[in-house]
Amino acid sequence: MTTRRCPALLIAAPASGQGKTTVTAGLARLHARQGKCVRVFKCGPDFLDPMVLTHASGNPVYQLDLWMVGEVDGRRLLWEAAGEADLILIEGVMGLFDGTPSAADLARHFGIPVLAVVDASAMAQTFGALAHGLASYQPDLPFAGVLANRVGSSRHGEILRDCLPDHIDWFGALPRSEAVIMPSRHLGLVQAQELPDLDARLDAAADALEASADCKLPEPVCFAPPEPGAVLPLLEGVRIGVARDAAFAFVYQANLDLLRALGAELRFFSPLSSAQLPIVDSLYLPGGYPELHLHALAGNYAMGEAIRAHHAAGKPILAECGGMLYLFDGLTDQAGARGDMLGLLSGEAQMQKRLTALALQEVELQEGSLRGHTFHHSSLDSTLQPIARGECPNYKRTAEAVYRQGRLTASYIHFYLPSNPVAAAALLKP
Repeated sequence: MTTRRCPALLIAAPASGQGKTTVTAGLARLHARQGKCVRVFKCGPDFLDPMVLTHASGNPVYQLDLWMVGEVDGRRLLWEAAGEADLILIEGVMGLFDGTPSAADLARHFGIPVLAVVDASAMAQTFGALAHGLASYQPDLPFAGVLANRVGSSRHGEILRDCLPDHIDWFGALPRSEAVIMPSRHLGLVQAQELPDLDARLDAAADALEASADCKLPEPVCFAPPEPGAVLPLLEGVRIGVARDAAFAFVYQANLDLLRALGAELRFFSPLSSAQLPIVDSLYLPGGYPELHLHALAGNYAMGEAIRAHHAAGKPILAECGGMLYLFDGLTDQAGARGDMLGLLSGEAQMQKRLTALALQEVELQEGSLRGHTFHHSSLDSTLQPIARGECPNYKRTAEAVYRQGRLTASYIHFYLPSNPVAAAALLKP
C-alpha cells in the first residue's frame, strides 16, 4: 500500500453555532454537482449532521475522533477515502481548540488544513483580527483560510474579505438567509429525511459560495497507508434486525459496516410501521427520537409483541439511548404526554427541558471494553441495577449505566462498535 494524495479541508469555527454544518454541506453540494467525488467526515460523535452531509455529498459519512475512533482507524478511513475522492471535507466539532482531543488536534495529526467559519453577522474589520487569532494561536496548525457566515449583503462580504491579513485566504461568504439555514430541535438539526426542501437549501448555499469566491480545490494532502488488519467472521450467518425509521436513526455508519464485515446479514425494519419483525437472530435498536412518535410506537401492538417474543426466546438485543427508552414501561414527552412502551425494562423515562448528559464514555463489560458517547434530554425513574457504568476520558462526572436482562443489553451510551469488534460480536451473537 502506498501514500495517497487528495485535496482536503477541516471546516472549524471559533465556537458552536457558527454554521459549520451549513458551510460543509454547501461546499459538498457545490463540488458534487460539478461531478466531483466528495467524501465528508464528521469530527466527534454526531448523528444528525452526517445525515445532511450524506445527502449533500451523495456518499456515506463517517466519524473521525482520535479517542473514540482512534488514530489507526481514522488513518484507514482517510486513506480509503483518498483513493476515490476528488475532495475530502471534515466538519469539526465545537470550537476549533475546544476539548481533548480537539478538532485542531485532529487537523494537526493528519496534516489537514483548517478552513475557519466565522459568524460575521455583527462584525466588520474585527473579522480580520479573529481570523488572524485562529490562524496563529497554534503555530504548527495547518491553516487554509476563512469563510464568513451570515453576512448581511455582498458589500458586507467585501468588507470582511478586504480586512483579512495577506497570509489568510478568503473562501467566500454565506448570506444571513432562511433559504440556507438548517432547522434544528432539542438534539440538534432536524433529520435530513424530514426536510422536503433540503435540496433547495443545499443548492442555495452552494450558489452563494460559488458567487462569493474562487471555489477551486485546495492543495492535496498526503494520507499514509493504514496498518494491515483483518476482521474475523465472528457473526458469520447471523441475521441482525436493525431498527431504522424516523424514530430510530442514530447509528454510526461504521457500526453497520463492522457488523457486515463480521459476517452478519442486516435486515432493516421499522418499529413505527412494520407489522412484524423480519426473520432474525438478534436485534439492534439504535437511538433516535421515540419521544416524537409516542402514539405510533405505542399503537403498533404487533411489533411490540414480536420484540417481546424475541426477548422471551433468549435472543440478543442491543439497545442504545432512544432504543433503550422504547424498552421501558413508558415514555413521557416534554408536553406531558405519555406512551406505553414495551415493558422489557422496568421504569419510566421522562423528557426534560434541558440537556441531561453529554460526554464521551468508555465502559468495561464482560464481553470487553467499548467506547462511545452519550447525549440525551431524558431521565429515568427505575430500580434496575446496572451491570456496569461508563467513564468519561475528560473527567466529566457522567457515568452512564448499562443494564442487562437476559440477552438484552441497554444503555444511554451510543456504542462505537469498531472500538472493540470482538465485544460487539459477543453482544449480538446468538
